[in-house]
Amino acid sequence: MPEKGGSFVPVHQWRLGLLTALVLVGMVVVWSIDGCTIKTFVQSWQFKQDYITLKVNSFANINQTHQNFSHSLRNITLNPTLNTTHFPFLNVNSSLETKKSSLNWVSAELENNFTANLLSRWLAEGGEPCKDSKTVEIKIPGLDKDDLVELSAGELHYFMFQAVDESGNGRCLGGDYFEFDLSGDSWKSRPLVKDFGNGTYSVSLQVHPDFAGDYNLTIILLFRHFQGLKFSPARFAYDKQLRHMKIRFFRTKTQLPELQICQKSDFNRDVWSGRWTRHGKNDGCRISKDGRYRCLAPDFPCRNPWCNGSLGVLESNGWVYSSHCSFRLFTVDSGWDCLKNRWIFFWGDSNHVDTIRNMLNFVLGLPEIKSVPRRFDMNFLNPKDRSQMVRITSIFNGHWNGTQNYLGLDSLKDEGFRNLLKKYFSEDSVPDTIIMNSGLHDGVHWSNIRAFSRGAEYAASFWKDIMESVRRRGLVVPQIIFRSTIATGGYARLLAFNPNKMEAFNGVFLEKLRRAGLVSSVIDNFDMTFSWHFDNRCNDGVHYGRAPLKMKWRDGEIGHQYFVDLMLCHVLLNVLCAR
Repeated sequence: MPEKGGSFVPVHQWRLGLLTALVLVGMVVVWSIDGCTIKTFVQSWQFKQDYITLKVNSFANINQTHQNFSHSLRNITLNPTLNTTHFPFLNVNSSLETKKSSLNWVSAELENNFTANLLSRWLAEGGEPCKDSKTVEIKIPGLDKDDLVELSAGELHYFMFQAVDESGNGRCLGGDYFEFDLSGDSWKSRPLVKDFGNGTYSVSLQVHPDFAGDYNLTIILLFRHFQGLKFSPARFAYDKQLRHMKIRFFRTKTQLPELQICQKSDFNRDVWSGRWTRHGKNDGCRISKDGRYRCLAPDFPCRNPWCNGSLGVLESNGWVYSSHCSFRLFTVDSGWDCLKNRWIFFWGDSNHVDTIRNMLNFVLGLPEIKSVPRRFDMNFLNPKDRSQMVRITSIFNGHWNGTQNYLGLDSLKDEGFRNLLKKYFSEDSVPDTIIMNSGLHDGVHWSNIRAFSRGAEYAASFWKDIMESVRRRGLVVPQIIFRSTIATGGYARLLAFNPNKMEAFNGVFLEKLRRAGLVSSVIDNFDMTFSWHFDNRCNDGVHYGRAPLKMKWRDGEIGHQYFVDLMLCHVLLNVLCAR
């Protein structure tokens, strides 16, 4: 019988053998790893340490932790753990993953203390090479690839990018104005851009799964470091296309929340982040003798949830706009039901004149009204039902003299002009709704953003006094709808009323009106027009609603598209009749 423990090995010898084996295995593993793999691992670890907590949160408030805000109105919420001051430029190499379990539409908001922050960034001191240099290019490691970029539809994809100078060095001040456009066969939108104020930016891309497919992402640097806000900005315009790349959004099972038809509360949002989608197309459509594009049947149905009603009434060959909610498209009968016995008061630039005429012609069935003046006060009757009437008053605010231009809000310095406005609110009855904007004339008139801020402050104070006088007399105070000024198009993108300046002016004036407690609802006409502002097919540079006409247009083609302003007409009725 063998002795117990005859195969026993001393503990120290067993441990030595195991240690030797582990060392040999470790050496094999190390030899199998090249330097590139180690470097990739280290960079990946660094990237995760810096960015793993950065998430895009839709439908939330702007986090106030950041001190370097964007000069754009459109800000997206960022996790407060992001350190924008020490942005590790070389390590940004991919888009950040979003939460698949709680997908939402991307959302934009007006930055708190917009005017003060804008002035602070604009006046930031230089004195360092990275601050005094000029942006000539950008680097987007997550998108700058040789092969096709593929992204999942539905999810929000977020990319960081860096502004660089002519030597390829990163800048450390913001203020560059980038125009982004994401376009496919049936989708056009303006991706949200965030300026961190230190030369780094972000852009977020999102497409609904129903519109998966191939897209073009275009990036244009229009102005550098707030130069679009200058009194005479044309000589400073850069207007260089930095990217035109293909992106394929592939369909997944993820779904975004279904859009709902806009309710009254939906118009409390100061800045929109919408898109144009296409739900029909007539390739053989030609311009008619009267300059119109009747490409789809008048009763061509909208596609739920992108709109409600007959898409053909827009004469857009299938395009329709939606944002955080979708819009009802009105027939003549439903339009009159909405506006009957109303008194609508318009105060703004000449784009209001076009919108009023288009509303009368296309929505209310009054095609015999070929034009309306800058200043008028008229009653309009429903030709089918003479008991239905709407009173429309329009006062042009580009100049106190309705035949002149380029005073904007400074028109209120004229006592006669102020008294004219007060008169309409001093009678036994007053308008039930005011639709106002500052207008393109302000872009030409004011020498700088600080001067415009003072003018906007005075205008808000003026209208507050009028509303208080109405309230003291025991009358119902009119609701005020702020309709932001358009994004000027084509050649006008470089002029005194360029998109950079008008987007800033929109934010300043809206902030002043909000602080005065005046705004009931907001229509972001800047966002509605931006997707069509890169050329003059849908505008003459400064108007999107010129009457249809079969004549040579500014871009050399016969006729022009007018559906962008028709969409605005229907959006206005959505606000006026929302519950």
